[in-house]
Formats: sequence, structure tokens, C-alpha cells
Amino acid sequence: MNSVKAVFKKQIKDTYHNTATLVQFIIFPAVAFAMTHFVARSHDFEGPETMFITMMSAAFVGMALVPFVAGIIAEDREQKSLRFLVMAGVKPPGYLLGIGGVVFVTGLFPALAFSLMGRFSGQQFGLFMAVFMSGVVASILLGLTIGVFAGNPQAATGLAMPIAMVLGFGPMISPFNETIERVFSIFYTQQLNVVMDSFHVIDGYRPDVNLGQSFAIIGANIGVLIVLFVVAFAKKGLKG
Repeated sequence: MNSVKAVFKKQIKDTYHNTATLVQFIIFPAVAFAMTHFVARSHDFEGPETMFITMMSAAFVGMALVPFVAGIIAEDREQKSLRFLVMAGVKPPGYLLGIGGVVFVTGLFPALAFSLMGRFSGQQFGLFMAVFMSGVVASILLGLTIGVFAGNPQAATGLAMPIAMVLGFGPMISPFNETIERVFSIFYTQQLNVVMDSFHVIDGYRPDVNLGQSFAIIGANIGVLIVLFVVAFAKKGLKG
């Protein structure tokens, strides 16, 4: 437990001094706020009021977190930080839990910002936070897997960015194309769209959304990512 706390504190400091990362945690909620305030809540907008909040939430979970986590692991390996952590008694599980814990806690802030913009309360707030933070967990696992597998930050970025763009842009395009929506329905980022569809009434009717199915899909995603992470870790480890 002490090793987890040590890694957690270290990563908090590193993240605080990483301007590029902090900007990502701000820019997605900022874009959602601007588009919601100036477009979605205008009198002539025909879509749901939370449309841009949904888009930017899925984009943040998919596009920002995966490269961020992968970069942390790869950079620590390249800079030999892991060697010093191991010499200090930090075990791999403690290191990974510490990194994942920082990202999870940090992810709570944009989640709360998005929920405030959407004016979610009660059941809507609970559902949004549950689906958003479940997506955060999935992205952490995916980022850890890529970071463990990649040999350096450049390789981690090269692997993470295409995957992150697919996960982030897919849900943004899916409302405009039924085929893409069906294809991306198996991914956890798309399920954020599905859950939030249940929040608003369209043409006098509330969409019939199977919330159990949505969270089952997210759970299946997390299960698959756990297996991939275990395989990657067994093969590559955390050699720094």
C-alpha cells in the first residue's frame, strides 16, 4: 500500500507539471461548454441539448486518456525511472495501481464538469458518472497495455493515437450514420452515447434504451482489456 501511495504522489506531481496533459483535461470540457452554450441552447438548434456534451465526453475518454496513460509507462521505462522505483521497493502491481489511480481520480474532474454542463441530477447524474468512469477504467487498461507493450514514448504514441482516434471519433460520427453506429456499438465509448440517449425526449418520445445491455458491453470491453493487459505484462513486463 505504501508503494501505491508513493507512485500516486509521484504521478500527481508529474501530471501537475505536464502542461500538455493538463490542457487536454481542460480543452474537451471547454469545447463542450462553448458548443452547448452557443449552439445547442440556441433557439434554432434541432438536436438534443446534450449533443456536444456527449460527443466531447466520449472523445475525452477515448482520445485523451489512452495516449496519456501509455505515455506515462513508456516514458518511465525510457528514462529508467522504473529502475529507481524498483530499487525503492515498488512492485509492478503497486506501480500500475498508482498510475491508474491518478488517472481515475483526475478523470473525475472533467466528469463533474460535463455533468454540470448537462445539468444532470438524480438518476441522470448517477448514470452519467457510472458510464463515464467505466469508460475511464477501460481507457486506463488500454493505455497500460499499450505502454507496457511499447518500447519507448514514440512507439507508445504511434500505437495509442490511431486507436484513440477511432474510439474518440467513432461516437462523434455515429449519430449521423446508422452503419457506423452499429459497428461502434461494441466499443465502450459508443455506449456513452447510448446511455445519454435515454436522458432526453426526441419528437415527443423517450428512446427505448437498454441500460443493462450498455453496461454489459462496457463490462465485456473491460474484461477483454484486462486479458490483453495480462498477456502484454506477462510478455513484456516493466523492464526499465
